[in-house]
Amino acid sequence: MAELHLRRPAVEAATGLSRSSIYAMMDAGEFPRPIRIGKRAVAWPQSAIEAWLANRPTSAGAE
Repeated sequence: MAELHLRRPAVEAATGLSRSSIYAMMDAGEFPRPIRIGKRAVAWPQSAIEAWLANRPTSAGAE
């Protein structure tokens, strides 16, 4: 089965991050980089976003 790829608005919705936060975190090496899916289009593999969400630390109050 082919892997799904998420465009930026879907990544923002899934993570709760803004566009600027996503790109700042990518520059810091704290967020997965997208792959090129067209001449002027990029997308993130859904598995990379799910893995990032699963490995993200939770706050102490969320336990």
